[in-house]
Amino acid sequence: MFRSRHSSKRERIWGFYILMLYTNPLSCLANFSQAKELIYKIKEGLPKGTFIGAIGVDLHLDFTVEPPFLFSLTQKKVTEQYVNINNTTGELYTSTAEIDRETLCPYSSEEHGCFLSLDVFVLPQQYFQLVKVKLLIEDVNDNRPKFPTDEICMFVPENTPVNARFAVEQSAVDPDLGIYGVQTYWLVNDFGVFTLDVEENDGGELTPFLIVTDFLDRETQDEYVTDIIAEDGGTPPLLGAATLKIAITDVNDNCPKFTESQINVTLHGNTSKGAHLAHLHAFDPDLGANAQISYAYSERVPRDTRSLFHLDKITGRIKLARKIDSVTATFYKLTALANGPGCIPAVATITIYVSKVVTGPPAVIPRYIAPEKDGVVTLKESEPAFSPIAFFTIKNMDKNQKVDCYLEGSGPFNLVPYQQLENEYLLETTETLDYETTQGYELIVVANNTQGQVLKTFLKVQVLDENDNAPVFQQSLVEISIEENNSPNIFLTQLQASDPDSESRGEVIYILGGDTPGIFVLDRLTGVLTVATSLDREEKEKYRFIVRAVDQGTPRRESIATVVVTVLDRNDNSPRFINKDFTFFVPENFPGYGEIGVLSVTDADAGKNGWVALSIINGSDIFMIDTGRGALRAKTSLDREQQGTYNLWIEAADGGEPALSSVTMVTVLLLDVNDNPPIVLFPQSNQSYMLLLPSTTPGTSIAEVYAVDKDTGMNAVIAYSIIKRKGGEPGSFAIDPETGNITLKRELNNRGLYSLLVKVSDHGQPEPLYSTVMVNFFVNETVSNESYIHSLLTREIDIEIEEKPWYVGQMTDGPERYELFPCRPVLIALSVACLGLFSLVVMLTTYICCKRFKKIRKKSSEVEVPLKMKNGSTHFLNRKLRTMSHI
Repeated sequence: MFRSRHSSKRERIWGFYILMLYTNPLSCLANFSQAKELIYKIKEGLPKGTFIGAIGVDLHLDFTVEPPFLFSLTQKKVTEQYVNINNTTGELYTSTAEIDRETLCPYSSEEHGCFLSLDVFVLPQQYFQLVKVKLLIEDVNDNRPKFPTDEICMFVPENTPVNARFAVEQSAVDPDLGIYGVQTYWLVNDFGVFTLDVEENDGGELTPFLIVTDFLDRETQDEYVTDIIAEDGGTPPLLGAATLKIAITDVNDNCPKFTESQINVTLHGNTSKGAHLAHLHAFDPDLGANAQISYAYSERVPRDTRSLFHLDKITGRIKLARKIDSVTATFYKLTALANGPGCIPAVATITIYVSKVVTGPPAVIPRYIAPEKDGVVTLKESEPAFSPIAFFTIKNMDKNQKVDCYLEGSGPFNLVPYQQLENEYLLETTETLDYETTQGYELIVVANNTQGQVLKTFLKVQVLDENDNAPVFQQSLVEISIEENNSPNIFLTQLQASDPDSESRGEVIYILGGDTPGIFVLDRLTGVLTVATSLDREEKEKYRFIVRAVDQGTPRRESIATVVVTVLDRNDNSPRFINKDFTFFVPENFPGYGEIGVLSVTDADAGKNGWVALSIINGSDIFMIDTGRGALRAKTSLDREQQGTYNLWIEAADGGEPALSSVTMVTVLLLDVNDNPPIVLFPQSNQSYMLLLPSTTPGTSIAEVYAVDKDTGMNAVIAYSIIKRKGGEPGSFAIDPETGNITLKRELNNRGLYSLLVKVSDHGQPEPLYSTVMVNFFVNETVSNESYIHSLLTREIDIEIEEKPWYVGQMTDGPERYELFPCRPVLIALSVACLGLFSLVVMLTTYICCKRFKKIRKKSSEVEVPLKMKNGSTHFLNRKLRTMSHI
């Protein structure tokens, strides 16, 4: 009592000691006679060399003193098994042996803890002190739950009501503490008739209870074998297992039945006393006392007959009780009963025919080589052919009588004389036996002599089963089809393999092969195959793996079957265009039904669900599309000047039911082709003229040729040049190649009509297109006779070729010099810039071009209208012309 109280007091003040150590550091001159106490916490199972604590540092020792401190452990044989100390620094480390809390403190609880006490000397003598060190060993989850026995047997009556509870007394033990101890129990297989519950007693111990959840029938299944699992609370949890055998005990719910209800026996008149005549056999599927059967004759059998034929009430064997009188009796009919507890007896009829035989039958003495008991010989089915079973010796035979010995009954057996010995016969097999074909044979060894004397010896051969058959699957290749997007844990199939061997040798379990994806689950006992997740054909269409069927014999035999799971397609994917939208550039005047471009579309589904048909939602009167290949074509040649951009909506629909579809936009941009020559808007015709005063000074702009081109780009850039003339000296007129402005270069001395043939050409490729117009000047102060001028214009006149056309180079005649294309570098730079921007913002450029095309058409219409007006509207052009007249 004193020690316990002292220990409790010391536990309460150890923290105070530690606090004093930290708050009152020791000097080298302090008094060390008082013992100090230190406590360190470590986990069990730490490897060698793990740092525990520094005693010198925790004692606040001054390590600068001379001589230096020395530290040593007392009881080194014990302490150094677990810890080592650095003699100069006082640092503690784990030693070679790992500390096992369960070994060190086998009976400690979580409340009291597990301590390893050490005594440390601080030396030399002038610094001496005794330091009490306690190591608090903390528990880790290093032990699995363990059952006291590997096999737990429980007995449950077959008439047990549902929800009945049976305690599993052999509960598991886990030496770890607290949460690391046993937390729960569960069954690997509950067979659909059991479950497991756990109860905690006042001491905190868990006891598993087996609960019956369905009705039991011992005659259907008399034993259930599974594994009971104990699980602790570690992370991850550790498991302990034991085999749980649940034996279903019998209740008397069945009655005996004879295997044969009619038995015929032929008995020779000289049969000796005690001869075996017949063997009754009745079967009761119950067990123990409930299956005990007793045999008896019916009261209808006369007493003297019962005394003549002895019936063993336990074995059911009928033997001859005394010599029979074959003279007076030749026929007996016996009625036998099979009695069971609380049952109506089963009835069998035995008919015995007595045949007369003369005295002196041969005596047949059997000597068994194979194991034999009560006339039943047991042979393993693995025995080779021609294995000996028994010798039969015929004795007490008259030498003058010839004996014939032969075998009656079917089976692979043969009775032959043994070598040269007389009256010795050997019974042997003629081929290997097969338990799965026949489990037993009944043979009769018959010996007779020349006088017709007969003796029969009955022999039963029972074949012992061995594990000589591997399980056989009903199908070696199992093909399963399942639609994708199935619900999880759906049933796929039930694999079935049979093993004709008996008992555990014929019990089959099913195991998935190592190549099986983790999504498939196979019940080991029933062979039911399920898939745990939803399948996606587009992810994987076919799964192939093997399943093993293994029996429980020794050695185990197995066979394999291949399972092929095909995932059938469902229309769960819409067609997808490879691009969000498509843009095709096509030169105008592209021939009709020519291929503009191809729209690529895919559908991840298969079969009809993956067939894609394309159709045009709008613009089908102009365009068409190949539904299969996706080639877009125009039915007619397209003219950019009529419409430069087409926006089409294309739909892709698959062949599923219902069909899924998607839509994309296709933009067709027409590229300009130089197919339009410039149109001269002014002068209006070759018959128009302008009045030019003789006093007009050189350098004066006297007229302007104005033309437009419906094309775009360089195809619409217009150049003007004078190619022929009439009147005036060479170089009298000059025309600006860009603006078409005609300038007078020399003074005109002669009055009359001057004519210039002007060529208006674009810059198109591969060849530029052009138009010509006649520009006429009437040099005079006034117009007095217009009919005369008209006659001059309609008269065929010769036009002289101008010396230098616009494209030769620079015009040097006159006071000024004009370059042919003074803005050519600017045009080239702009063209390069436009090409660069075009590749980045093609859609924006197309939109702007379309707007410009519309403006040009509008402007063209506005220009053409004044040229068709009457003379009253000529003021519209006076800003460009100095003088203008119309014919």
